[in-house]
Amino acid sequence: MSLLFTDDDVVALDAAATVAAMRDALLAAHAGRLVAPPRASAPLGGGRLVLTAGHLTGDWYGFRSYDTFGHPESEQLVVLHDAVTGAVRAIAVGEELGSRRTGGLGGVAVDALARPDATTLGVIGSGRQAWTQLWAAAAVRPLREVTVHSRSAARREAFAARVRTELGVAARAVGTAAEAVADRDVVVLATTSTTPVLAAADLAPGTHVNVVGFKQADRHEFGTDLLDAAEVLVTDSPAQAAAYVPPMLAAVDPYAGRLRDLGAVLAGAVPGRTGADQISVFCSTGLAGTEVFLLDRLVRVAAPPHPVR
Repeated sequence: MSLLFTDDDVVALDAAATVAAMRDALLAAHAGRLVAPPRASAPLGGGRLVLTAGHLTGDWYGFRSYDTFGHPESEQLVVLHDAVTGAVRAIAVGEELGSRRTGGLGGVAVDALARPDATTLGVIGSGRQAWTQLWAAAAVRPLREVTVHSRSAARREAFAARVRTELGVAARAVGTAAEAVADRDVVVLATTSTTPVLAAADLAPGTHVNVVGFKQADRHEFGTDLLDAAEVLVTDSPAQAAAYVPPMLAAVDPYAGRLRDLGAVLAGAVPGRTGADQISVFCSTGLAGTEVFLLDRLVRVAAPPHPVR
């Protein structure tokens, strides 16, 4: 019997547990236990069906699928198989698992790369991805103030109110991106912009930046000025960074040789931040298999009332 999880069930995963699961996944990938190839996609006329898959050797394998048709009720599907029997152990349908997975990876990056004394965060964007990045960051650093900017004044005000209500952190909406990132210890870019929304010159020394939105060579929410300023440049999947068509901006020369694997940083195989004034940048790709990794953790901690025969 398989278990079916919906978004209402996924909320059982708190931020600390999600970040811990993603840390374990990154370390497993670095050690070669999590097989996580770049994503595949099938053009279907007017949109694509995209597949990411992973195999935690000896334990499970599975996949996530989503589409790019832009339907308002489009949902992601995550399927977890038992590696020994091949049986489907669990299925998740909705958006929360993928969003929390991405937030959890961002939380790992903040924990590994931001200064230990980081307490302020600026976010550009006010959607689901912006929220889960902040949600996870608050689990690894004792945030005392958040500033947020997005194109919609109403949405950024609502975002700030949610931060105050749900996280108990002082938050205010601001009118420009420059105001959002000024003197911040941590910055999150989580927009749908295909052109830069951030000027590296607006960042304070020692800032850590998580980049979640478009980051390919032909469309990116940040410019090469950010990569030039970054003394520590990290991603969760160098293979995926290079496999984008075109590749991720940070995966092409002159930056490719500087791009580090977050799993390797966690394992101590390569250095992360080594100075308080360094600017560090994490370019999130969404390491394949991490949604399935998180679904496996969810199966272990929650018992949803949705058996599937």
